[in-house]
Amino acid sequence: MTAKTILIVDDEAAIREMIAVALEMADYRVLEANNAQEAHALIVDEQPDLLLLDWMMPGTSGIEFARRLKREEVTSELPIILLTAKSEEDNKILGLEAGADDYITKPFSPRELVARLRAVLRRTTPRGIEEALEVEGLLLDPVSHRVSSKGQALEIGPTEYRLLQFFMTHQERAYTRGQLLDQVWGGNVYVEERTVDVHIRRLRKALGESHQHLIQTVRGTGYRFSTRL
Repeated sequence: MTAKTILIVDDEAAIREMIAVALEMADYRVLEANNAQEAHALIVDEQPDLLLLDWMMPGTSGIEFARRLKREEVTSELPIILLTAKSEEDNKILGLEAGADDYITKPFSPRELVARLRAVLRRTTPRGIEEALEVEGLLLDPVSHRVSSKGQALEIGPTEYRLLQFFMTHQERAYTRGQLLDQVWGGNVYVEERTVDVHIRRLRKALGESHQHLIQTVRGTGYRFSTRL
């Protein structure tokens, strides 16, 4: 099962590699981008859980990129930690006012980075989202980011995981494909509605015979999660 995804945005490959090693050892999934343009494409496609963003980059600076993300509805809630060599208090305040959730001054230890990252993820996780969900022996644990069926771990991709988490927290209601795109993909205009069908099929396959009946097709509307046939 894929862990929470962290996107590192820094134009220095050596720094990205150092951070990536520390995060992977802490069981995070890591993505890397060299600049703001690459980062934005990854954010749209991969929907990371947190952004580690270097302040000083050629082209669009980290702080300009942070402001842009906070202005856009789809990315306004994305947690951001700024990485910078600027240690002055005014710069720290400027970063936080731009929308950053935390600010780490270089050089920093990998242990400090992981600890600060975990703290930001805890603060920015909506209340109740970290509570385990269980339906008919199907267990979704947001803390470990794992899904199991009657004690047996299931292999579920990141998009299918988000779909299942949404369904399990919004049971017995029918949702259109468009509504699921808004809720699970974040209103990503690059994804066609029929993509939902593909991921629904993958989710049902991953759940297996014991639980695939929970994901029900509502003809003329879309899908719902229900224990009632």
